[in-house]
Amino acid sequence: MTRRRWIADQASGNRAALLGEHARHLVQVLRAEVGQEFEISVEGDVRSGRISSISPDCVEFELGEAVFAPQAFPITVAISIFKFDRMEWAIEKCTELGVLRIVPLIAARSEPHLASAASKRVERWRRIAHQASEQSRRVSPPRIDEPAKLKEFLIAAKDGTRVLLSEVERNGLRNVLPPSGPLMLAFGPEGGWKEQELSEFAQAGWQPASLGPTILRAETAVIAAVAVALSLLDRA
Repeated sequence: MTRRRWIADQASGNRAALLGEHARHLVQVLRAEVGQEFEISVEGDVRSGRISSISPDCVEFELGEAVFAPQAFPITVAISIFKFDRMEWAIEKCTELGVLRIVPLIAARSEPHLASAASKRVERWRRIAHQASEQSRRVSPPRIDEPAKLKEFLIAAKDGTRVLLSEVERNGLRNVLPPSGPLMLAFGPEGGWKEQELSEFAQAGWQPASLGPTILRAETAVIAAVAVALSLLDRA
């Protein structure tokens, strides 16, 4: 049986610990006992871990040998903010699929009340990503940035292949994927990008691509594009 993997809250030498709610879940829900073994992710490495002590708010592990953990292809997804319940679902699934970074974008057609409230949601999004990372046996959670305006993001986004997903583009995603190196995927708001924004993407060197002839909901487009990219890149 595959061991459950946990991401350590604290580590030093050959010891690591889960703290607070993290520890309480292991103790109260999963009924952890001293001597049980799990995999523990510590600063990007995975090691075997045996529970050495348990208290209500702290579970300590004695760390053992290293465990092989393959790294996912470096994909960043920039998601224009949409309804929070559906955005949380997209973040959870992107995490399970293995994306490296998630950037919430404030686009011209983002709903104003969602854009203004997004910064207060970031910690919740990070908790969701942390839980999904452990469930999917990731080495570490994806980085989730503070919400950024499009111009700020485009100035900073310079590395790797950059792809703008667009429902009006005919060129398929498979035709613009890189053979190697990092990949960025950007997704527009439910009302679509404005012409000025499309022009800014083009000027910044982004390549437009399509997921097909149908119009997808925002969260569907995000998950579909990541899954397609990973499937094709795995075969490269």
